Amino acid sequence: MASMSPLLRRTRKNPAERTVTLIGKPDCHLCEDAEAVIKKVCGELGTPWEKKDITQDAELYRAYWEQIPVILVDGAQHDFWRVDPKRLRTALGG
Repeated sequence: MASMSPLLRRTRKNPAERTVTLIGKPDCHLCEDAEAVIKKVCGELGTPWEKKDITQDAELYRAYWEQIPVILVDGAQHDFWRVDPKRLRTALGG
């Protein structure tokens, strides 16, 4: 693998070096379900996570209002509406 081009070599980040963002809104049952999955998976892997409210951010509202909850991993969209714990764990390298 040492002779492989750095562009082709995959580097795996430690789950603790990743960041999960949950974009949702208050009183949203799907957002609450997603938060429960994120808390569990991130808690097990030591991955930091944050929650953002689209009702408090016009840019997020414009981008995601039809998809909430939206889950980002390191700023890139990972999922929306429902979170699959196995798929999230895999995306985080766990």
